[in-house]
Amino acid sequence: MSASPPAVSAFAYDNWVAPEPSSPYSQGAIDRLLDRPAALFNRQLGWMWRRGFRFLYLLDSLVLFGLLCVINLIRFGSSWPTYGVGHYLTGFAIATTVSIAVNYFTGLYERDPSLGLRPWAPRVALAMGIATLIDGVFAVFFDRYLMPRLNLAALFLLGTLALTMTRVLSRRLAIRRRGPSRVALVGDSSERDRARNTLASHISSARIVLECDSEFLDPLQVKKFQVTDVFFVDLSAFERNFPEPLTSLAQEGTTVIQRVSAAETLLGLKTVYQIGGIPFIRLNTQGLQPHQLRLKRIIDLSIILFTSPLWLALIAMTAAYSKAVSSAGVFYRQTRVGLNGRHFEIVKFRTMYSNAEFESGPRLSERNDARVEPRLQWIRSSRLDELPQLLNVVQGHMSLVGPRPERPEFTSKLESEIPGYQRRHSVAPGITGYAQAFGDYDTDAAHKLGYDLQYLVNWSVVLDAQLILRSVFRRQWRKS
Repeated sequence: MSASPPAVSAFAYDNWVAPEPSSPYSQGAIDRLLDRPAALFNRQLGWMWRRGFRFLYLLDSLVLFGLLCVINLIRFGSSWPTYGVGHYLTGFAIATTVSIAVNYFTGLYERDPSLGLRPWAPRVALAMGIATLIDGVFAVFFDRYLMPRLNLAALFLLGTLALTMTRVLSRRLAIRRRGPSRVALVGDSSERDRARNTLASHISSARIVLECDSEFLDPLQVKKFQVTDVFFVDLSAFERNFPEPLTSLAQEGTTVIQRVSAAETLLGLKTVYQIGGIPFIRLNTQGLQPHQLRLKRIIDLSIILFTSPLWLALIAMTAAYSKAVSSAGVFYRQTRVGLNGRHFEIVKFRTMYSNAEFESGPRLSERNDARVEPRLQWIRSSRLDELPQLLNVVQGHMSLVGPRPERPEFTSKLESEIPGYQRRHSVAPGITGYAQAFGDYDTDAAHKLGYDLQYLVNWSVVLDAQLILRSVFRRQWRKS
């Protein structure tokens, strides 16, 4: 006789599994034996997935390369013009590689959220537009066409359609594999009622497995009911649970969603999604996505390499001047807090007297700081003292743009005083940053955090370029 579920709450029943017979020849034992290869494959696939592998890489490559061949066959039949089949197959392979790289750096291979899915077509069209533009520029610079010129237009249109379809297929398979989203509704009871009714009538791929009011969200309950999405239906519920446990839950893979009311919309939110007609924003509790971090790193190294003659000359001249006017050392190292809270040693030109903090102990720098040697003051005010940190960027400890790295003596105090302060450590610290470009010298640490998080959630290549140019050409430098 099969076992019956215990007479307990619906939430417990949702996680209840009937015990299997203990006989070594039972159906359950046989199923487990047969499932071992599948379980091994799934573990291996999970390992590859966490390190960036996506089946979409292979599928997109096959689709794009095949599409390029089909376009040529439709236009020219089996007699391809001018260069022959070998030339064009090589060009098609290069164009496919370019497209896959662009897809990656535009985020088309990142983990797809289970609720509030964004439409694929606009994002795929943007990536295909960039890829076809690169293919055209390649022809101009290298005088080698990867494909007949009219094929570029066909590639953009048909490629956008094809890659959109591969993502629709991938999304459906992922939903089948993951099963329904397991949602926790958090907030006022009346707002939960509205959200519950909407989800039940519009979203078939979601199940509400946990509900609680605006008090502290218990992470143990989230784990117990295997919640995949925490849905805050009012702002007060979010405020009570930020930064913890939301940050920890997000780091473990739980998606956090905040319903958007009219008040938040009037503050100027630009990116708002919808679930069954409910406007919401997905909270960025993880910092930059992996593809963004890699793109940022590539751009940093490219800029440093391209400008190396200039900054190496500036470092040499500044070092020579410092050595000539001061008897103390030219450089100094200091421990700072970097990405994910890891400590590293920052390198700067020394502008203060030796043992400047011998009597006072660690303290923040001030305007017209008496610890600065007068003949080295201009190095500090012009920010030339920061130039050696380019070596920290090369080593991977820092980026050109990001929150300024703080000393651990101050960081521990600020984290206890300012909610969410540790969030600034989810991106590599920078030589310059949003707070340095737009804030004032004496901007409060809590206000600087607002600048830093603004940078974090709005990062783009264009924003980095703006902040670098503003930092270089700013008339009056202010020390952060």
